[in-house]
Amino acid sequence: MEARAIQRTVRQSARKMRLVIDLIRGRAVAEADAILRFSKKRAAKQIHKVLKSAVANAQQAAQRQNTPFDADQLRVKYAVVNEGATLKRFTAAAMGRATPILKRTSHVEIHVASDATPAPAAKAAPAPATNAEPKAKATPKKKTEKKTQKKTKKASK
Repeated sequence: MEARAIQRTVRQSARKMRLVIDLIRGRAVAEADAILRFSKKRAAKQIHKVLKSAVANAQQAAQRQNTPFDADQLRVKYAVVNEGATLKRFTAAAMGRATPILKRTSHVEIHVASDATPAPAAKAAPAPATNAEPKAKATPKKKTEKKTQKKTKKASK
């Protein structure tokens, strides 16, 4: 069971929101919920709303398909914050000029999926090790080594 939730044009920059979304990516929903509830960041409140919405969407999808639903088995499979439209404003500056103000927005998208994973397949046996080691090649002399050899020959004469 997989569900998603998207919140568009959140009035906070994507850069600040990514700091919070990185904390919950790949975690269990219960753990992500606890992290967001106790986070001091303002972005955590908006991301928490989206997470709750994604869980509710998963529950609704399970009811539609008439399948059992357990919110404790959900994990955050995909969580991303993208940049939204930037609101451009201007404020007064010195000597009659105007200074731009960029009010950034962002889009939050979270996918949750059930944690039920199939049993791991049997791994293939590693290739047998051979005792034959590759032969070492003769390394050519470097130019600097040749120059030092010439200098020492001249000095010895």
